[in-house]
Amino acid sequence: MAPFIYTALPGRVIFGHGTIGQVGEEVAALGARRALVVTTPQQAGDGEALVRRLGPLAAGLFAEATMHTPVEVTRRAIDAVQGAEADCIVALGGGSATGLAKAIALRTDLPQIILPTTYAGSEATPIIGETSDGRKHTQRTLKVLPEVIIYDVDLTLTLPSALTATSGMNAIAHSVEALYAKDANPIVTALAEQSIAALARALPRLAAIPHDAEARADALYGAWLAGICLGSVGMSLHHKLCHTLGGTFDLPHAETHSVVLPYALGYNAPAVPDALDRIAKALGTRDAVQGLHALGRTIGVPQSLRELGMPRDGIAQAAELALTNAYWNPRPLEKAAILELLNRAWEGRQ
Repeated sequence: MAPFIYTALPGRVIFGHGTIGQVGEEVAALGARRALVVTTPQQAGDGEALVRRLGPLAAGLFAEATMHTPVEVTRRAIDAVQGAEADCIVALGGGSATGLAKAIALRTDLPQIILPTTYAGSEATPIIGETSDGRKHTQRTLKVLPEVIIYDVDLTLTLPSALTATSGMNAIAHSVEALYAKDANPIVTALAEQSIAALARALPRLAAIPHDAEARADALYGAWLAGICLGSVGMSLHHKLCHTLGGTFDLPHAETHSVVLPYALGYNAPAVPDALDRIAKALGTRDAVQGLHALGRTIGVPQSLRELGMPRDGIAQAAELALTNAYWNPRPLEKAAILELLNRAWEGRQ
């Protein structure tokens, strides 16, 4: 076996059914007494229920988390933290709620407890992406790594089918890129393969039977593993493109990952034969790229950037931005080839 380096990320994970009931104990275990609940406007009702569950440990609710973590929203959240004299953040929701909790922690060092309701996976990473002036900026720092993650499968049982599909494909993207990361290692490779297999097994079942509790558990487990992969090794062209498209053109995060993933893997395919074999095996197919296309069609994710509202005349700008402060990539980045990738993804042309 070749030498490798693996850095384990600290954090406490609670996984099961009904585990939201332990949130008060976890707040107290952190030595906190005033927890501010953070969520999105769409989940404000669930946030209010969590405030009631926390009782005297709750400092209030901030329900303005939004996609891509705009810094202006974070400023309002910091004002709410200070006004409530909060000493802990409890985030309920998907990537938007988690992103806001991280942005608060970055500026205040307050501890975080995350209760994911989607398969975003960002709760398991020391990575934060924030948007300002139409650009998304990403950084990696342990200051934003949550102290506690409470995975409650029951919180995902009512996740809408469309969001289940795109959120799940977003998670698969983390594991796919981990398999050919510059700093890949055997530990992350094993986790990535397990992650892809669990999600590929669960997502078609959930497309048919959304309330399948066993499939929900598989999907949440796969998403957690994908988050570990994302947080442990560097990402490549796929994530750079998605950050560019989301931050510049305000495209929906998970949907963008769902569309771009097979095209980005196709771009890198000649340089990553071992990863292709592992992905195909995990998907239960003979061809990794076509397997991802087929999985996306089966579970009903969008098939083109055009469907997401991406302007075709923005493709050249996106390609240029992808080459600016580019992520490491196993295949050299060529502007003409990236333009072709984006045009195919815009059209939905395999």
